[in-house]
Amino acid sequence: MEFRFSPYGVASTIPAPVNAMTAAFATEFRDGVDINLGVGYVNEATIPRTAIAEALDAVIADPTTHRQPFNYGGPGGAENLHAALRRFYARRAIGGLDAAAIDELAIAAGAAGSTSLLDAVGDLLGPGIVVTSDPLYYIYCDSLERKGFEILAVPEDAAGVRTDVLEAKLLELGDRAMEIAFFYFVTVNNPTCSVLSNARRRRIVELAERFSLEQDRKIPVFFDTAYELLTHDPTMPAFESGLRHDNLGIVYEFGTLSKVFAPALRVGHMIGRPGPFFDAVVQRTSDIGLCGPIITQEIAAWLLDHRIDGQLARVNAGYREKSERVRAAIERCLGEYLEDLRGGEAGFYYYLTLRDVETHTKSRFFAFLSRTAAGAPDGPRVIYIPGEYCVHRAGDLIETGRRQLRISYGFEEVERIEAALEIMADAIAYTLR
Repeated sequence: MEFRFSPYGVASTIPAPVNAMTAAFATEFRDGVDINLGVGYVNEATIPRTAIAEALDAVIADPTTHRQPFNYGGPGGAENLHAALRRFYARRAIGGLDAAAIDELAIAAGAAGSTSLLDAVGDLLGPGIVVTSDPLYYIYCDSLERKGFEILAVPEDAAGVRTDVLEAKLLELGDRAMEIAFFYFVTVNNPTCSVLSNARRRRIVELAERFSLEQDRKIPVFFDTAYELLTHDPTMPAFESGLRHDNLGIVYEFGTLSKVFAPALRVGHMIGRPGPFFDAVVQRTSDIGLCGPIITQEIAAWLLDHRIDGQLARVNAGYREKSERVRAAIERCLGEYLEDLRGGEAGFYYYLTLRDVETHTKSRFFAFLSRTAAGAPDGPRVIYIPGEYCVHRAGDLIETGRRQLRISYGFEEVERIEAALEIMADAIAYTLR
């Protein structure tokens, strides 16, 4: 006998590949010995514990401004958080949006960070084709496939998804273009940290509007801006929000404070035109949790008003230094075998393509770093995300993905990352001998 699973339930009984890999490592990971370049955790030193404690005290001390912060709230999120986000966007002209533009848009907070809002999209929009970049945000795209969506993955380069290839692939769909559910792009891509250029953002919106008009329906475009606030390369041009070019009311942005303040606050938001879709997202939040934690939203509102500027400057200065040192270590240790290197301008990932060296979970390289290879010396295990998990299994980059890997310079300190890269050089020597 077995439970009567839904199709999603059946798919969920089989762990996603990266889920299975990280679970296996977690049971054997030795703190202080093994080196974790796989997790997307922020660096512990960037979390402003004192400021968060100060914010909590301020919220508790002012029940007039911060009403009932330990109780239930509205499913759309705390009004103080909405107001603080509007002030933050307008004051820093985030995405080129001024106060007037922000005031015309709706804001909703998620039940548990921006991930819960993205998950809502998969429940509210009927299964169909999701158009995204390749390499792709594998965690979200895996979950969409479990819900019955089909992924159309479009190769990217250093400036993000190639919109010439995107247009060609959309035209190749022919009548199946009617099956497009939505467009989804991470603007500082995870896993590669390639930054989606402003020109390509505009072109994505143009294409979505074109197909919407041809099909007489709205095809939404979702931009995930999770890493935009961590733009630490001073030469990068200012980001331009896709909302500035939205003529049909189809563009929405998802943001988070996890990378800047603390993931545990679980404060993520969606911004876009008010309307039925926005109302449905808020209802979904009500269905799964009534509301997001109001106390953390009130804390986040206070931090946005009182501490965000200094925090951003401090965090980005730290990641800039780490980025430069890690790039130098990558080139020193792996440069001879490096075919391509992306990242380093924003976020905290580097995405490597090796020459003649495979990195997948059945490779000698992986076996050496996991210390499961015959003849591999004892020492620290090194965890990374293999490229085979980052490219779509029905996309154009399957073979290339077998030689790719993502490493994070967010969590571990630089000295530990440098040690890991030296071990990777040993793994390459072991692979090629």
